[in-house]
Parts: sequence; structure tokens; C-alpha cells
Amino acid sequence: MMENGWHTTKIRVRYKDTDRMGVVYYGNYLTYFEIGRAEYMRALGFPYSSLESKGYTLVVTEAIAKYHANVGYDSLIKVKTAITDLRKVRVRFDYEVISEEEKRLVSGHTVHACMNSKLKPAKIPPDMMKTMEEYTFVYLLVAFPSDIFSNIQEASGI
Repeated sequence: MMENGWHTTKIRVRYKDTDRMGVVYYGNYLTYFEIGRAEYMRALGFPYSSLESKGYTLVVTEAIAKYHANVGYDSLIKVKTAITDLRKVRVRFDYEVISEEEKRLVSGHTVHACMNSKLKPAKIPPDMMKTMEEYTFVYLLVAFPSDIFSNIQEASGI
């Protein structure tokens, strides 16, 4: 589901994802980020399998997670994913992991570099870049409407 530039993926917490205290082990939130990102890309029409078949991959260069709360086994969580920065060779995905009660559990981001089959930096393929730009603009328009309007005014001399 896509809304205001954010894609939402629902995940049921499995028993294997919890620690001895009965809550989600902190490292598993990065796996949830990955699931959210993969489903976001699939929703855009670019599943990772097709990207890799064209000789490209998106490697993680940075991962940040901030923990706000936790849940346990069998909880239904939502992973919200948005592209918040897009460059020729790199892309940043932001994440919000939300509980059934709409409580923020974890927020964070990952930054990825596009690499070719020889593991050299490469420009993001043009068709993928165009689609990603559209969704990044929607996110920025919703998140920072006055900033976008001010920049348009400045650029057009209004």
C-alpha cells in the first residue's frame, strides 16, 4: 500500500524473532527494514530480482536505527518505507516501524549505492530513477510542503 510517498508492509512477529525477554531482538528490525524496502521496490515495479538480472545491485553503505518501544511474539507490525534522498548513484530509504496500536517502535534509514556486476559504482538505471524520483517528490511534497512551495517560488521568480 502506498500513501503520501510511504509504502506500508505488514509483518507478523515470529517466535524466532524474539529474544529471551520475549520482545523482538533489536537486530531483527534491520531485517524488517529490508523486507519493507524490498516490498517498496516491488510496488514500484522494480523487484530486486529484476534489478540483479540486469546486472545491478543496491549495497548498503549506512544503516541507522533508533529504538522507541518494543513488541513481542505474534504482534502485527507495519513497516513504512519512503525514499527521502535520491542521487545518481545512491538512494536513502527511511523507515518507521509501527505497532498495531499505532505506537512508533523503531525509526531509521539505510543508504544504498548502486553497483554494476563488477561491483563498481554505477548510475541507477534510468527507468528506475524516473519512477523513484516521482515517489521521492510525493514524499517531499507531503513532508515539507512549505519548503517545496518556497523553492518553486524562488525558481520561478514569483
